[in-house]
Amino acid sequence: STPVPTATPVELNLKVVRELVNCRSGPGVVFELINELESVAPLQFQEDYDNCGLLTGNKTWDVKGVLLSLDCTEEVINEAINTNCNVIVAHHPVIFTGLKKLNGNSFVERTIIKALQHNIAIYACHTNLDNIQLGVNQKIAQKLGLTNCKILAPKSNLLRKLVTYVPESHHEKVLNALFAAGAGNIGNYDSCSFNTTGIGTYKGNENSTPFLGEKNQLSKENEIKIEMVFESHKENQVLNAMLKTHPYEEVAFDIYSINNKYSQVGSGMIGEFDTPLTEIAFLQHVKDVFRTPIIKHTRLMNKPIQKVAICGGSGRFLLKNAIQAGADAFITADFKYHDYFEVDNRLLLLDIGHYESEQFTPEIFYDIINKKFPTFAIRLSKINTNPISCF
Repeated sequence: STPVPTATPVELNLKVVRELVNCRSGPGVVFELINELESVAPLQFQEDYDNCGLLTGNKTWDVKGVLLSLDCTEEVINEAINTNCNVIVAHHPVIFTGLKKLNGNSFVERTIIKALQHNIAIYACHTNLDNIQLGVNQKIAQKLGLTNCKILAPKSNLLRKLVTYVPESHHEKVLNALFAAGAGNIGNYDSCSFNTTGIGTYKGNENSTPFLGEKNQLSKENEIKIEMVFESHKENQVLNAMLKTHPYEEVAFDIYSINNKYSQVGSGMIGEFDTPLTEIAFLQHVKDVFRTPIIKHTRLMNKPIQKVAICGGSGRFLLKNAIQAGADAFITADFKYHDYFEVDNRLLLLDIGHYESEQFTPEIFYDIINKKFPTFAIRLSKINTNPISCF
């Protein structure tokens, strides 16, 4: 085995990264691993058609070793068995559509059967990883050397606003508890809130236990109104933090849905080179970075390339977004023949292949897991799962 170097996987050539083997071992449970992955890429960020999460295995199993891969195939299962890894973290879900039988008549069925026979847990982290700021597209941008990156098509309806009223004596306590629960994060800022003072009134009945004032008497108290936003999937933890620290017997609060686009979550990414490249230099750079034998692209327009849109995997649906954002080029995969006509010389489209565009994704898993669990045995798969070959 080769010790893990001090450099992070981001700084390593993919060929070197694939040879990385962390043979340290230590205790851990599958649900702890899942919790860490989902703290970075929540399942709520996956697309409706997707099937992320734990596909086989049990959350209570001890983790013997973790194998990281883009896809989960029979070969990857065999690799897990041979390297004593009982958890596979893959980008693409091996179970994508519903399974009605397990007879071993397809590669999906055979893969699942073998995983079950050998007590291997398979966890898929797919479009939820695509849709986060530090996910698949950010990794591509890093490899290309793009800067000033932002989400190409931010999503809406992912934010909520909490409004509550707190006596002055407990304002800081409740406020800090809400921050700790993940509320008040806006882009590159945290601990964001708006606070106004006012007079709160209430009168408790015979069964009440007022924190301030007396039952059956109208109370007028100096209170502070707290307003802050939070991601919708954090609602339970935010409310629990508020209720745990708020002194009132009955807590008054409101939660509003916000239709604002959330700049931290969405599809694709756009960034720029510090110095423009010629089209030929740009194509060669992409070819070198992704080590692909062929790049399908639209006709050259003899224009410099500086602003680049990217989407790992199938990015056809983002073509209009890339054009509207003023991209000089759009790197993605899985374009069909007639799709190329829609480009209409408005940018340079590069179809570099689905596998090629997402090949660095296991490095993201490595960074997340190794940072939190340095004693886990972590391996990056050596299997090339690309089903497409070039002659």
